[in-house]
Amino acid sequence: MGTSYSIVGVNSSGIAEAELKDAINETLLDVDTKMSNWNSASEVSTINAHSLKTPLPLSPDMSSLLEAAHHVHAASEGQFDITLGPLIDLWGFGAARPPGIIPADAEITAAMRSVGQKEMLQVKDGQLYKGHPDAAMYLSAIGKGFGVDRLGDTLAQFGLTNYMVEIGGDIVTSGTNAQGQLWQIAIETPDALTRSIHQVVGVADLGMATSGDYRNYFEKDGVRYSHIIDRDTGRPVTHATASVTVLAENAMLADAWATALLALGQERGLDVAEKHKIAALFIERSAKTDHVTFNATPSTEFDAIIAG
Repeated sequence: MGTSYSIVGVNSSGIAEAELKDAINETLLDVDTKMSNWNSASEVSTINAHSLKTPLPLSPDMSSLLEAAHHVHAASEGQFDITLGPLIDLWGFGAARPPGIIPADAEITAAMRSVGQKEMLQVKDGQLYKGHPDAAMYLSAIGKGFGVDRLGDTLAQFGLTNYMVEIGGDIVTSGTNAQGQLWQIAIETPDALTRSIHQVVGVADLGMATSGDYRNYFEKDGVRYSHIIDRDTGRPVTHATASVTVLAENAMLADAWATALLALGQERGLDVAEKHKIAALFIERSAKTDHVTFNATPSTEFDAIIAG
């Protein structure tokens, strides 16, 4: 996944640490062989390379992930879309070209011909049908969360009930920390220069993820271009929402919803969060003064969870 991971287990006496480490490594390897776009032999890479009209059988894990992806796609007005890879590459946020080059309108139009999760990826009876031979899945906004949940399942199988698993900022928690408290998780201020904490929240038995625009972007001619792509326009979003943090029943849904709501932006995203009872914290960037400030707006469900 190109990032680090951290696992904290509490009251783990009696558990064979070497066996647990082996199980953790096996779980990560299994996730990689299914969900990694950087592994040319993975299931998702095999799907992406498939250019025929014949259906492809899916593993149970991939079927479950796609079911969740389609749910978030539909509920987010289509803004969560795992087929956006061609546009992400075109804008220089993938591996195809360096950032800083503004694509031509014709290039954007061409890339969008193979984009559209609902039309391009249809699942029936455990098989995947692609709507375009060039359609491809990019799982960076949901696969990491899936991996976090799988590691949580591995810990639970060893009898651990109090743990925190984190991969690249995506988190799942169970029970309490070593002090018998809720797991204390910091939400970062969406400013790459300060690395400061905006808020610390207590979390138990939930997944948590934050999506932000403040690390992966470029500026050209005074214009800021985010790696978050608007599905409708094929261009980086232009709203002022800098980050969205989501608490959900698992890390996979938290991961997906954080990306979806950031793509929507606070104005539209908050309405979607309220409609679907998503616990979300939106942080907006304001540059109306001589320095940048940040304002946070929680959804009703987020406030309810934090209040206990």
